[in-house]
Amino acid sequence: MEARAYRGTCLESVAAHYDVVLISGAEPTWEKDFLLDYEVADPADQAALNAAGDALAERHVLAGVMTWTEWYLVAVARLARRLGLPTTAPEALQGCRNKHTSRTLFARHGVPSAAFVSVRTELEARAAARRIGFPVVLKPASHAASMGVVRADTADELATAYAFAARTAGRGVESTQVLVEEYLGGPEVSVECVTHQGRTTVVALTRKTVGMAPYFEELAHVVDANDPLLATVSPVAVAALDALGVTDGVSHVEIRIVDGRPRLIEVNARIGGDMISHLVYLATGVDLARAAADIACNQVPDLAPTRARAAAIRLIYPAHSGTLTELAAGDASPGLERVSFQKQVGDRLVLPPRGDMFSARIGYLITTGSTAAQARAHATEAYRSLTIQVAAEEEGAAAAS
Repeated sequence: MEARAYRGTCLESVAAHYDVVLISGAEPTWEKDFLLDYEVADPADQAALNAAGDALAERHVLAGVMTWTEWYLVAVARLARRLGLPTTAPEALQGCRNKHTSRTLFARHGVPSAAFVSVRTELEARAAARRIGFPVVLKPASHAASMGVVRADTADELATAYAFAARTAGRGVESTQVLVEEYLGGPEVSVECVTHQGRTTVVALTRKTVGMAPYFEELAHVVDANDPLLATVSPVAVAALDALGVTDGVSHVEIRIVDGRPRLIEVNARIGGDMISHLVYLATGVDLARAAADIACNQVPDLAPTRARAAAIRLIYPAHSGTLTELAAGDASPGLERVSFQKQVGDRLVLPPRGDMFSARIGYLITTGSTAAQARAHATEAYRSLTIQVAAEEEGAAAAS
């Protein structure tokens, strides 16, 4: 159900315009309503993915291959190459997936980024932090969704921070290293981009709320079709994609604004998560999932905006780890587009550092408005109407909101 909650709108959009065949690691359930055919295979296993792709190609004329899952980007590009279908080069996507490679290419091409050192031990991490200067950010070189990312403000915090980042880094595919990076203080945004045959169009800007320090859990996003910051960040986002060699697809480029200037965090060469593509659609009318499918099939995507509004998402977390004991949506609020829960009463919720977004997030709500301020205000009102109770693990029952 979690996949449907966050990517159901993408599949529904693509299926409205194309016959869809799916390669999935498990037997499809809700997806079957949108599918012509499917194969069950592990998309992270290149040989299994290739075999599934070959089987579907024998039964159908395939026009394109795409994924919106971070961990499958390189394998799916290799499959597209194998089938003779359009794709960004697998080597370029490996560069997107490996943050060490990304930072190196940003520096080579003059894209403003952050100072960094790639390390394999705590001792190396300490030396790197001394060289860069505190505070520093430690993160897996190859992962996603801010998992394993943590800030260390002092040398005393470094051992715990390195252990946290290294635990996640050890599960990486493209790299198992940890990066020690300069901390970029300032507002965080993402730039939603569409690239076709080497030409990038910036579609929208997402302003992000990040919390749970020293971790970097994403708590809220807002997309405003008229955001004045878009002109400032667009050239840097396009330069980052060019530096990495991204030629085709939808990208989610993360940036921090430091002293009024954009600095690159990372490039995710796929549709942004947390329902950002749906926010873009609600705010601008541009359908990023449809655009990704068009590009995969070598069609020119329609990126003309049809509305100028704002949309916001509030991601719902507990105040503390524990067991969910009560959960209910409130009355309909102004501007409320949807409420979605991925947890249910009885589920255990685990916040960082022992958990992550998959173990802690209860769900989300989406609101719209004529401006970003109005969409945010609607989100706050809708959030206050929720009923959420969590029994704390150590202290008994307590209210989460």
